[in-house]
Amino acid sequence: MSQKVLQGVRAEIGNLSAIRHVGRIERVDAEVLTVTGLGRYARLGDILKVTRGDGSVLHGEVVQLQRDTLTLMPDQRTEGVSLGDRVVLRGPLRIAPDDGWIGRVIDPHGQPLDDKPILPGRVARGLRGDPPPPAKRRALGARLETATTVLNTLLPIVEGQRIGLFAGSGVGKSRLMGHLAARMQADVAVIALVGERGRELREFTDKVLGPEGMKRAVVVAATSDRSALVRRRCAWTAMAVAEHFRDQGKHVLFLADSITRFAEAHREVAVASGELPALRGYPPSTAYQIMQLCERAGPGADPSGTITAVLSVLVAGSDMEEPVADILRGVLDGHIVMDRQIAERGRYPAIDLLRSVSRSLPEAATEEENKMIAEARHLLSAYARSEMMIQAGLYVQGSDPVLDQAIRAWPDLDTFLAEDEENGITNSFNRLQLILRRSAAAARSVSTPKSRRDARPAPKGLPNGTGRG
Repeated sequence: MSQKVLQGVRAEIGNLSAIRHVGRIERVDAEVLTVTGLGRYARLGDILKVTRGDGSVLHGEVVQLQRDTLTLMPDQRTEGVSLGDRVVLRGPLRIAPDDGWIGRVIDPHGQPLDDKPILPGRVARGLRGDPPPPAKRRALGARLETATTVLNTLLPIVEGQRIGLFAGSGVGKSRLMGHLAARMQADVAVIALVGERGRELREFTDKVLGPEGMKRAVVVAATSDRSALVRRRCAWTAMAVAEHFRDQGKHVLFLADSITRFAEAHREVAVASGELPALRGYPPSTAYQIMQLCERAGPGADPSGTITAVLSVLVAGSDMEEPVADILRGVLDGHIVMDRQIAERGRYPAIDLLRSVSRSLPEAATEEENKMIAEARHLLSAYARSEMMIQAGLYVQGSDPVLDQAIRAWPDLDTFLAEDEENGITNSFNRLQLILRRSAAAARSVSTPKSRRDARPAPKGLPNGTGRG
């Protein structure tokens, strides 16, 4: 038996306890169970094991404590639970990530979903860890290769940045995240699939990530049929796994799809525990839960590594003012907005550059690169303001030099925003520079009056001095 397997077995044995605190079911409601006999020993967030009368088992989490009873929210359906059923206190939920988890698909409890055995690491950690000390955290790092022209240039992502991906359903959000997970510069990618449709898990791992992407990825999944408790834990477990690799000094790419489903799961748990909804149906604690999760990402303190986070948000009807989107914009280091109209005309990724911001700029680019970024944004903005007039044929070329250049540049820039990049950031900027130079030259030729272009100096005489002068 290998040393690694022995370490995993020792860790499992170390989690065993000779003492068990036992209680009984006192009341059964639709969403929660009331337990008596464990009030002196249980703590908020502890895991309980319920044995039904037929011998089947379900687990749940303590969401409320009273003097003599506690409230348990189960992970599974409560059918078959009866009064007096036995309840065993399991203690706080902890996982022990291991380097052997790379290439695996697990659930929020650290159990495999790919039908292969898995062993825990040597050190167990709680799901809700503390962020690094703010006074000791490093600054944001270097610009990262993303294998995408738009994210290499106009919306750069740097090491340790936390950026939001705001999109409606069916706009290509998961596809873009899969592209980043497989090809963006990082040592390890940890992906949280919160509340995804069950059929999409296999498709994401086999087709979107593919074998090459899975070689450096850990996928933590809780599908939409799982309870709110399990879906909420999915994001916490994935972040705990990312922190395991960060503490080894590695650069970790953390992707969560989606924070909206994480917030919805927390809303269900919070309401079941007695918290009243306040912000468009979300309880007040939603903001804290989202911020606490985000703060765990970012640069670590020396000598640990860094977690770069891409967090997706579902925005119904492109409403950027809905609660989850509004909370995230205030805590992140930038946001990428994907637009349905752009997706419908066939451009992928459907990024609306004018509504997107990377707060890594201007520090992430050189002075010359920042000038190119500003010029490209200026041209796209000029075209967007006048697009209706241009499409209607009401604009006369030569009336506005800037708009002339914008019209010339727009097709190339729109194509540029959709291209992959195999040759690095420098090559992406070289391509952008070429587009801007060509459009500027074409606009100058249009803006020059025809009489000036066609003017030629009058001949002073015929060859050999035979002209009349």
